[in-house]
Amino acid sequence: MFDYLRDPQEIYAKSFATIEAEANLARFSEDECPIAIRIIHACGMVEMADQITFGGDVATAAITAFRAGKPVLCDAEMVRHGIISRLLPSNNRILCTLNDGDTHSLADDMATTRSAAAVEGWVNHIEGAIIAIGNAPTALFHLLEAIRDGRMAKPALIIGMPVGFVGAAESKDALISHANGIPFVTLRGRFGGSAVTAATVNALARMAQGGDTTPDGTAGRVKGRPS
Repeated sequence: MFDYLRDPQEIYAKSFATIEAEANLARFSEDECPIAIRIIHACGMVEMADQITFGGDVATAAITAFRAGKPVLCDAEMVRHGIISRLLPSNNRILCTLNDGDTHSLADDMATTRSAAAVEGWVNHIEGAIIAIGNAPTALFHLLEAIRDGRMAKPALIIGMPVGFVGAAESKDALISHANGIPFVTLRGRFGGSAVTAATVNALARMAQGGDTTPDGTAGRVKGRPS
């Protein structure tokens, strides 16, 4: 009844070709480009390239953490379930403490959101870990405060992409200004969410495996960019 493309590999290849043709990728380094492409692919918005912001050497930090067996700490179950476990090079744990038994009461005691309180459950896992925050601005704010105050060790990197209308843009601006030397990747403004956050983790996991991130074997490099 409808005339549409059915071949999954062709759909996949054409999607990445469209991104490389239409998105402004020239400002990204060779290591940043495949990550940016995966973020754009996850949201279907080539204009999002202008909002992607990197700090430090995200790719190297992620590869080192993944290969060392460090966990991925997520703010939401949707982020956790979006991460493709078979891509993780060291069977890395994926942890979300949002629904741990004492999180509700801790949030009441701290007079904050459950997402922010759940960050406290990361204290024994955070050193050298990969942080993936895709929903709660309060979780990102609380994390930055805990690291600044010395109450938590530094993670390897922070993927900070909370979504929403209250605090989302501000929390990402705080990450950019107060990362305290920790590599990060974020999306300026209100946009974010579980899909783009999990896609970022998956892109970095592919890099840690040493595999390509696009079907044509270019690892997301823009045409003309040196290999």
